[in-house]
Formats: sequence, structure tokens, C-alpha cells
Amino acid sequence: MSHMMDKSAENSDEDRVSLKSNVKTPSEGAVKETMGMLQTFRKSIRRAAEKSPMLSGGKGSKSTPRSDAADNESSSPPPPSPSLSAGSPMTSPMTSPMTSPMTSPMTSPMTSPIQSIGGLFQKKDEEEVDTEQKSKGLTRSKTDPNGVRLGGSLMKKGASLRRSLKFNTKKDKDKTNRKEQLDHVSEFSGEEKKEEKEEEEEEECGEMDETYTLPELPHTPLSVMQINNLIEMEVLEEAHLNLLALRREFQQEQERCGEDSPMELAKKEKDLNLLYGHLRNKVNTIARDSNSFPSRNKGLLVPVARIIQEEEQRADQPGGLTDSWMEAWREAVCEGVQLKVEGVHLEQREKNVSWLAVHLGLLGKAIVEDLEIVRKQLRWSYPPSFKVFSTYVKSYHRVVGQHLKKLEPQVTELKDLYALLDWIINRYKSERIMGSPSLQPDLKDASADLQLEDDFLKQLKEKYCCRVKEDLRSALDNIIKLENKEVWSEQKAPEREDNVLISDIDMDIQTIVKGNMKSSGQIDAQLEQRVISSCLEELKQFPKRFETEFRRHCGALRPQTLWTEYHITYINSFTALQEHMEGHQAACPQEVEGFRKEVKWLIVRLTQDLEDQFKEDVKHCLRKMMTRKWLTNDDDFKQLYEQTEQLSHHCTLMRPPHAQEFASRLHYHVVREYAGCLMKNNYSCKNRKHEKAATKIREQWRKLRDLFAEMESTHEWLHHVGEDLSDIIIQKNKTDIKNHLQPLVEHYPDFSKKHLVAVLYFRGLTRGREHQRILQRFSQLKKSGSGACDKSRLLFSDMEFTVNTNCFSNLPFSCLSAFFPDN
Repeated sequence: MSHMMDKSAENSDEDRVSLKSNVKTPSEGAVKETMGMLQTFRKSIRRAAEKSPMLSGGKGSKSTPRSDAADNESSSPPPPSPSLSAGSPMTSPMTSPMTSPMTSPMTSPMTSPIQSIGGLFQKKDEEEVDTEQKSKGLTRSKTDPNGVRLGGSLMKKGASLRRSLKFNTKKDKDKTNRKEQLDHVSEFSGEEKKEEKEEEEEEECGEMDETYTLPELPHTPLSVMQINNLIEMEVLEEAHLNLLALRREFQQEQERCGEDSPMELAKKEKDLNLLYGHLRNKVNTIARDSNSFPSRNKGLLVPVARIIQEEEQRADQPGGLTDSWMEAWREAVCEGVQLKVEGVHLEQREKNVSWLAVHLGLLGKAIVEDLEIVRKQLRWSYPPSFKVFSTYVKSYHRVVGQHLKKLEPQVTELKDLYALLDWIINRYKSERIMGSPSLQPDLKDASADLQLEDDFLKQLKEKYCCRVKEDLRSALDNIIKLENKEVWSEQKAPEREDNVLISDIDMDIQTIVKGNMKSSGQIDAQLEQRVISSCLEELKQFPKRFETEFRRHCGALRPQTLWTEYHITYINSFTALQEHMEGHQAACPQEVEGFRKEVKWLIVRLTQDLEDQFKEDVKHCLRKMMTRKWLTNDDDFKQLYEQTEQLSHHCTLMRPPHAQEFASRLHYHVVREYAGCLMKNNYSCKNRKHEKAATKIREQWRKLRDLFAEMESTHEWLHHVGEDLSDIIIQKNKTDIKNHLQPLVEHYPDFSKKHLVAVLYFRGLTRGREHQRILQRFSQLKKSGSGACDKSRLLFSDMEFTVNTNCFSNLPFSCLSAFFPDN
């Protein structure tokens, strides 16, 4: 920069000398000379403005033919310009290098006061041009081929600026009102014309040529400060040509000096680095903002592209930047895309429950609109090798992926996680965004997938499944609370449907699980399967939690009927819930099996509660069977029958197969306890009372058999025991008893000699020769039996029995063993 300041000081000194030497007279001559200098200065400013895309709005600087430049010099000779690039007046190679950089009022840092004076004459000059155009019409001037274009451009921009600042004249207002009326009348036709115009403009546009011819470099480059000013004013083509000329000088001096680099060469290298850095920053800024301000930067992109191409070709030459210009351009494009993405409106979660869905919708819209601008406008300012549209698409893949990664910590609710996953997996590639018809066919060969981190999508799905489990756990807890509030605390009778007790528990849970399945299935099948697995894992813990709360609130519930109905209701509900979950056996076999086991044990425990309660209710009735009172009084049996009949009615309200299983268990218990009373030696029928007892056993047994048949008990094999025992007891002749042993042995292989002794005791036959013959016959039948007994049909082996040994008190033990060899 010291080199730059030295040259600036030299310029300012020479400017002051030049001004002093031109002063001839103190009055009129000085004024004329000053006016002439100002007029010359304005014309040089016009030439710089013609090259500046900020003022002309074109695609780079326009080249001025040498013949026109000669005409311009003959009509009004300007001060000599140091620039040798196309689009600026050429200086003769023989011109002294000391005069060229010092006499350029456009770039000298000491010309700011003159520029302010020149601005006073700018408006007058434009008015003269405007008046001349009105009188002669819009024809191209011979002396200034770009004058009409520049004047028209400035007038259009001035009118646009006035409209933007609301400084409308009455005539402007009238025109505006008339235009609004016409637009209101022909709105539809106007839209069609607009679309047709856009299509025509797109058809007229064509890609830049890949190859180009670099203009001749200036023999003597501008000063560092002047090149820097050209870069700042965005006269990039001329600045780059002078920078290449300066770089050529540096390379030549470096070759002459060899390894011995003088201080001057080091300064020039430093100046080159500073200028190239400034140019790189300017190029990157233009590329970055080109999609945000396409109309402003569209013309600047042409020299930007050529500069990048030229620098890429000279990458191995000394004096330039070491890193890639093309890569820097891609990063600048990516930065512009990032600014677009970060500029999309994002509300706070506390202010809008749909904050993420709204943001993603706006983000998708912004992506499509920006890529349409790139496709219709920006890509025509680049050669094909830049692959502009593909570069912007890849930048959006990358930037949007990073943006979603930043949003992820804020996404905690299930609905927001769903919105984010659905947007990533489905909507981003759909017709709403990357699959938009307006972007086709430019996107047909490009990937439409977001560029995400390796585990980001996996972590997001895992987070979604965990949130599903948490929400399901909370929902299940609320179901228990609601059941307690509306049913248990109110002692409300359960509802019935198709003569079955039901509750809303299974339907509520099924609805929640199905909703989660449907939502996740709309994202993808893999997530749906993981969600099902998560739901089943959480449901596995629910039966125990429900049972704990049910026992806590309904353990001592009265009346007994309501307590029984609640048990049957929840047996039905969890049975239905298990059936619903069985449909996921193929997708999640382990989780379904785990849930099935938990439901099974809950139903077993609830059923066991009902069974235990029934046993407790009929225990005192069964104790009094086969006694003297039983023989003369039916009250105890009636109570047993009523309790069984009532439970039979409740069994009809239970879903199969649990109703049959429960009835079978009750059937077995009643038969075993009823027949077991014969084994306790509570009573012995004497004086022919055995006939009355046998008849009563047969009648009561038939009633119980019919009742359990109505309950659809699966233990039909229990129906014979009453008939077989009563046949033995009812025989008048003791000798006939041994002829009725075979059915009992065949039906119940676990019927042993000790059980037969107890039955004979109830019959009144306790000893004697016939007693021994009966036991011998029984032993023969057991030996000739089929062998091993069926363990599923064991009845007597679990019965308690009591042997009355009073009649054998005087016999030795060896005799007793003869009667009871198997004992």
C-alpha cells in the first residue's frame, strides 16, 4: 500500500503543476480554461460510466471502434487515458508513461473536488442531450455511439427512482390510473401476455460461448490505486486487463532478476496480491448476490465469468492467487444460497404451534423461486462449463441439509418431527420443490436428494420413534385416569355390545397405534415398521400398570356383581387388543410375542380372581355335602347351584375362548369338590339309606352336568363320574358292586383302591368277605387296564381322603397292608 500512496502523491503534485501552468489571465482566460477542463472531465466520466455495468445495465463493457474514437477526439479532444482495453480511448504506444496515469481525472484520488464541481454540470448536459433528442428523434450519434443509450438508460433509471420514491407528477398519476383501469379490465389477458413474454425472452436468450478472445493488454498498466478504484466501481473487465498487464510486468522483472529479488519487485508482488484479493472479493460478492439482485448483477456476471476462466488458465503462472477461482465461485454461490435460506421467515415455537410446517412451506417456495431465476436469467450469463443451474441445485442440497441440522434441536414435538421427516423424504423431491414442472427438464439429470450427514436421518427417525413411545405412554396413563374418573369412581356398569361386556380401552389404544402407523407409513415403510415395534414395546408395559391401578381402586369394590363384571370387561378388552396387535406378527414377531405374553398373564390373573372368588363363595356349601344334613336337606346344594348358575350367566358375557376355559375350570373344581366329599368319610349310609343317597347324587349331578354343558365346558369327560359312583352306591346286593367297577376304572384311570374303600365306607360296606372280593376285583381290573393314564384327565389323584381305621384297630399292620397294597 506504500507503493500506492507514493503514486497517489506524485499524481496530486503533477495535477497542481498542470493547473498552474494553464492559467493565462486572472479573469476571463481562467474561467474559460476551467470550463474547458470541466467539460473534458465530464466526457471522460461518461466514458467510464459507459463501461460500468452499474450505470449501463448491460453485460459488461462495450468496445468502441477506433474510427469512432478518432471522431470523438477530433470533435472534442479529451485528456489522454492510460487504459488500453477495449471500450476506452486508446493511447499511442509512444505516449510518455509519466503522462498517462497522471492525467486521468476519472481515477485519480485527488479529483474529488473536481468531481463535485462536475456534478453541477451533469444535469445541464443531460438536459441538452434530452432536448437534442426531442428535436432530432432517437438516432445514434456519430460522435458518441453510446450517448443515446446512456441517456435513455439514465432517464429510465431516473423515472424508476422517482416512482420508487413516490415523486409522481400529475401526468404520471394519470398514466398510472389509466394503467390500473386497463389492468383491472384485462387482468387475465395480461397474465397470458406476461407468460408469453417470459417464454419469448427465454427463447431469445442463449448460453455464452465457451471460448473467447482476450483483448490486447495495455502496454503500460494503470497505477495500483487506479486499478483498485476500477474494481471498486465494478469496471471489472478494464481492471482485470490492467491487472494482467501489471502481472506481466512482474513476471518479466522476475525473470530478469532471477533469484535476487529487489525491494521494488517485492512491493509489486504485494500490490498484485492485494489487487487480486480485492478482485476476488468483488467477484465473489457479485456471484453471491446475483440471485438476490438479478437485474443489477446480470450484466456483471459476463466479465465475472471471463475473469474466472482466464485466471483458471493462468493458475500455474506466478503473480496470481494460488487457490482455484472456479472453486471460490462455487463457494460464493453457496454463500448466496445460504443467505436465501437464512432469510426465510421462521417464527418462534411459543408464538405459533405450526411454526416448523409454515417455515418448511416458505422454504420450499423460496427454493423454487430462486431456481427459476437462475434458470431463466442467470445461467445465460455464464459459459456452459460453469454448469450454473446444477451448481445452484447442489448448493441448495448442501445448504438446506445444514439448515435442517441446525433446526433439529428445536424439533421436539411429534407433529414437528413428522413435518421435518416428511419434508426431507417426500416433499423436497416432490412436484412442490425439486420436482416442480417449472424446473424441468433442467433437473432431469441432477440428483434431487438432500445432502445430509451420514447419521442425521437415522437419528431423526430414532428420535421420532422415541417420541412416539413417550406420547403413547402418556396416552396410556391418561386412559387409566379416565377409566378411574368415569367408571371406577362412579361405579358405572360396563357397556354391552353383542351380549358381551366391553370398554373403550382397546379401541382408544388401537386408534392411537393406527394413527402412528398411518403417519409414519406416509413417510416410508421402514419408519412404519419401527413405529409399530416402538408401540408394541410400550404396550408391553401397559397390562401390569393397568392391573396395579385397577386393584388399587377396585380391590374392595362392592357389590360383588359389579366387581365380577369389571373383571370380565377387562378380560374382553385386552383380548380384543391382543387380537388387533396379532396383525403385526409378520412385521414384529418378537414384540408381538412379548405383548401377547403380558396380556395372557393379565387375563390369567383376572380369571383367577373370579375363580378364587367363586371358590370362596361355594366353599361352605361343598363342605356340607355327603353328610346326614345333606341327605335330608337341599339348602346347601341349592346355594351351590345358584352361585354356579350366576357365574354361568356372567360367562356368557365373556369373549371366547376365555368363556369356555373359565367354565371348564369351574366345572372341574365343582366336580372334584363334590366327589371329594365321598372320600372324607363324613357319613356312612346304614339301614339301606345308600339307595336314597345314590338317587340324590344322581339327581344333583345331572343338574350340575346340564348347567356346565350350557356354559360350554370342554370337560365332557367329567360327566360320567356322578353316574359311575351312584351305580356303586345304589346296589342292593353287595355282590353286584364288583360288576359295576369297570366303567369307573375306564373313565378315570387315577381312581385308586383307597378311593374305592372310601366309597364303600359311604355305601355302608366297611368289612367282610364281600368287601375283600370287591377290592380283589378292582385290583384285577387295574392290572388289565390300558397302562399309563391320561394326565389331562386326572380327577381323583388330587382329592383329599380320610381312612377310617376304627374297625381295623385290632388287626396287625400286615393285614392292613393286604387291604391297601398301593398305599
